[in-house]
Amino acid sequence: MDKKILVFTGLPACGKGTAAKYFKEKYQAGSFRFSTIMRDLLDRVYLPHSRENMSRISTILRQNFSEDLFAKTMAEDVKNAKEDIVVIDGARRLADIEHLSKISGFKLVAIEVDMRIRYERLVKRGENPDDKSKTWEDFQADHELETELSIPELMEKADVMVDNNGSLEDFYKQLDQLVK
Repeated sequence: MDKKILVFTGLPACGKGTAAKYFKEKYQAGSFRFSTIMRDLLDRVYLPHSRENMSRISTILRQNFSEDLFAKTMAEDVKNAKEDIVVIDGARRLADIEHLSKISGFKLVAIEVDMRIRYERLVKRGENPDDKSKTWEDFQADHELETELSIPELMEKADVMVDNNGSLEDFYKQLDQLVK
């Protein structure tokens, strides 16, 4: 059986991590995140996991090593994964899917959510140290970071669109359809 490779894209706090966690728990999927590399580096140099720091590290790595550096890393992770279903959280640009899209079973999944709902979810979850204190204006400004600008263009290339404006149960039902 070919692997199912589901790559999630969407604007900040749309539910990419929730989708990945759901597949990992319900379907024992292999799970990878584009941001893991940046988080590991920030930990190593004792810097906070702010969106700005992750954006800066991402830009530095891509400018110095190649735009598709993270795509190559994820493609290798997928090839080495033992699981039949592999989910990847956080594709942001076309270069991120360049190598992944060549692997059999690849599907790009865009998750759409109203901006106000995403803001409320981001503050509530507090994944990054600056999230809980983030103002609406800060949240809007985050969308202007270099790492966020190409997400809408990537979402347009998606094989599947998932609406996450409703309940968690509605979201999970749509995710289950991806496996079928």
